[in-house]
Amino acid sequence: MATPGKLTKKELKRQIPAKTSFTSPFNLQWSPLPQGDMQFILKTLKDKLVSTGLEKKEMTVFRPWRKKKEKKPPAASESVPLVSRDAQVQDQPKNGWTDVTARRQLAIGINEVTKALERNELKLVLVCKSVKPQHMTAHLIGLSGTRRVPACQVPRLSESVSEPLGLKSVLALGFRHCTSKEDGIFTDTVDAIVPRVPSLDVAWLQGAEEEHGEKRGQKRKLESESEEVVAKSASSTLQPFKVKKIIANPSKKRTQKKKKA
Repeated sequence: MATPGKLTKKELKRQIPAKTSFTSPFNLQWSPLPQGDMQFILKTLKDKLVSTGLEKKEMTVFRPWRKKKEKKPPAASESVPLVSRDAQVQDQPKNGWTDVTARRQLAIGINEVTKALERNELKLVLVCKSVKPQHMTAHLIGLSGTRRVPACQVPRLSESVSEPLGLKSVLALGFRHCTSKEDGIFTDTVDAIVPRVPSLDVAWLQGAEEEHGEKRGQKRKLESESEEVVAKSASSTLQPFKVKKIIANPSKKRTQKKKKA
């Protein structure tokens, strides 16, 4: 007989692993992008990618089914000329990006953009609006705000950018810093897009930019300015904490069988 406090082996097997987490108290949202700015950004990006010729090429090679090893031909038969490996490699089409230097200046995808933001390597971030679920890109708002990187959500970004790049979808796109302006292929594109990117509204960073720009001896502000900052911070309402349980695969949830009386 098992003790009432401990679970039996059968009960342990029936339990489903779930991750428990708290929801964020801040309601993070992307700033809306005007229609004219959206069309300008999409056109500028598409024209630049087409002019650079950056594209990922993948050639599918069909391999024949393996056959039984044929018997060695007799020594009297004619010898077949052997082809070197270098000649075979040259004949085969190469897979990968057409311009490696241009590809290194971009961060494509949510994971690559997140890692580059954490390392302070980006100067502009563009996110597709059609990403579902939305929490997949919600963390980029706080990361871009803390790193002071201009970022915005652009509708139809994946549709217009994935085709010239030769990809199925582009959910996030980031532009990396370059050592010099001459080496930067996308420097003119970033300089044209950044003025049209709306500022991010991050609640816990309100008034931080003003304090950072001041000198050490001018940190004290007037009473009127401090009151304005307090009023802005009070306007941001906090959401109540909620416990959220995430089940890896809810379709495999087992139901306990009822015991017959």
